[in-house]
Amino acid sequence: MFMLKAFQNPTLLKLLLTVILAMPLGFQGQTTVKPAHNPIIWADVPDLSMIRVGDTYYMSSTTMHMNPGVPIMASKNLINWQLINYAYDTLAINDALQLQNGTQAYGKGSWASCLRYHNGTYYVSTFSSTSGKTHIYTTTNIEKGPWTEHSFEPSYHDHSLFFDEDGSLYIIWGAGKLYIAEVKKDLSGIKEGSKHVLIENASAPSGDNIMLKAEGSQLFKVNNMYYLFNISWPRNGMRTVIVHRSNNIKGPYEGKVVLQDRGIAQGGLIDTPNGDWHAYLFRDYGAVGRIPYLAPVTWKEGWPVIGHEGKVPDTLAIKAAPQTMEGIVTSDEFNENTPNKKLPLEWQWNHNPDNNYWSLTERPGHLRLTNGRLDNSFLDTRNTLTQRTFGPECSASIKLDISHLNNGDYAGLAALQKQYAYVGVKKTNGKHSLIMVNGSADDPIEEASIPLNQKEVYLKVSMDFRNKTDKAYFYFSLNGTDWKPIGNSLQMAYTLPHFMGYRFAIFSYATQTTGGFVDIDWFRLEGPTLD
Repeated sequence: MFMLKAFQNPTLLKLLLTVILAMPLGFQGQTTVKPAHNPIIWADVPDLSMIRVGDTYYMSSTTMHMNPGVPIMASKNLINWQLINYAYDTLAINDALQLQNGTQAYGKGSWASCLRYHNGTYYVSTFSSTSGKTHIYTTTNIEKGPWTEHSFEPSYHDHSLFFDEDGSLYIIWGAGKLYIAEVKKDLSGIKEGSKHVLIENASAPSGDNIMLKAEGSQLFKVNNMYYLFNISWPRNGMRTVIVHRSNNIKGPYEGKVVLQDRGIAQGGLIDTPNGDWHAYLFRDYGAVGRIPYLAPVTWKEGWPVIGHEGKVPDTLAIKAAPQTMEGIVTSDEFNENTPNKKLPLEWQWNHNPDNNYWSLTERPGHLRLTNGRLDNSFLDTRNTLTQRTFGPECSASIKLDISHLNNGDYAGLAALQKQYAYVGVKKTNGKHSLIMVNGSADDPIEEASIPLNQKEVYLKVSMDFRNKTDKAYFYFSLNGTDWKPIGNSLQMAYTLPHFMGYRFAIFSYATQTTGGFVDIDWFRLEGPTLD
């Protein structure tokens, strides 16, 4: 009876899916359980840092200029992950993060985080060139918070935190030349006189012709030995996993290359309650972004051996419920309208939002985006709401009420990266037009414009990431059933100025007068990894 009601009730169905995703490692009780496969998440979840507390795994990642930031995910089996929190609502208040005065934080914000647990407290650290600081966030409840921020200068690049057995907290950072220092007890900075060079040239095991020097430090202790993970990128080669080891945290260290396979690299070690070891890593995979992989680890002569015969397996020995993107992305009917309603955790704003100009309560059952300022283009728009795209194929659609747009207003659904495109509506001289804009060139091109004579319209963006095809396609519908293509396709590209996989993005902005708004009735995702 519960199963029947679940399929008739979206809330119960989501609860049922959550229970399934929480099934423990190796669960054998359902016929749907089968061997897991890589990638474990086919979406942009880079710079992984992972811990296990009891039988629960927690993972942090990087979302840079998105807000809130430093996403925290949980899993019972290392395969099915659920977003549970963020370390911060706002990294800092400055022009770049506010998208104002001609500045922006695309590709910046906060970078690789480090997640740790010590004596009942969770620690998440990150660093930012946008704030110029190293940030450490602490809480005793990783799922509900609250988080306390501690920050100090300078911004320590790609750092790792490590609690030694005597309770001392160390920080390791750098690129090529790596440093170590002890952190003050109050987390206000490093102890005076404690900084010294840990490894003079951490790239050395991968050769002397290096394009990207060793970075991405993560330190672990196994059987009284310290293991420092880094990546390097030899010129004309691939992203490479390097491990250094020592029986003293301050060295000396000896290093070796432990993995060169399809560029799958950067991460560290995680153990299971029954004593198995795995490496968590990620792979650059074109426009969808940097996607997580998991590999078994064995030990040989005191060194971690990642994968099988030098390769990360496509199929894992771990058995799990179906690998779905639920918990990382979500459809949203925008039906919750309580005063304390927050957007589902799967949503992030592009830069800091202005909370005065979006609402879930002004029109119950809708997301309202109000144009509170004038902008020149889609990429300048502050209150743009985003979710990850995902592979191998995916699409998103929205129902849009454009009744209250002003002249010069634009609104729609976009594929967000530096080389963006969108399908949307503009209002000019009192008339509405359906448009498709391709922003892959320096100057965006309006590829199509169709007169629109109704107040509601349906928009869709579909993406194909199979074999790095990286194409986006754009559609509209006047009734929500019959979809028609509009404009041309976008050849998506992962660019370093944005340093992020493509996002679905709902937006609205004004170019002439403020105060216009749009109401979004729903946002719906489709894709095989949602089945």
